[in-house]
Amino acid sequence: MFAIITSGGKQYKVAEGDIVFVEKMNEEEGATVEFPVLAVSDDNGLRVGTPVLEGAKVTGSVVKNGKGKKIYVMTYKPKKNEKKKQGHRQPYTKVEIKSIVG
Repeated sequence: MFAIITSGGKQYKVAEGDIVFVEKMNEEEGATVEFPVLAVSDDNGLRVGTPVLEGAKVTGSVVKNGKGKKIYVMTYKPKKNEKKKQGHRQPYTKVEIKSIVG
């Protein structure tokens, strides 16, 4: 059984017990969160919502809030002696999927 959920403007395919890295949420570690469900696949087949599936829910618990690896962005303009180096670390929330009801 799996479900397709949405969080932070992105879609994720999840099953029970999965650990998912989603965009940063304003939840503390150990908190329980619910996600909007777009589709659920089980023994009865695939059911798709328009846009969300009524009566279905996916719950998970927040494991950790953190930042990803640093990436470097370099801008350069030829013949102008203009260079700029920037670093970025994307914040994330690590969520463990506890149950899928659909």
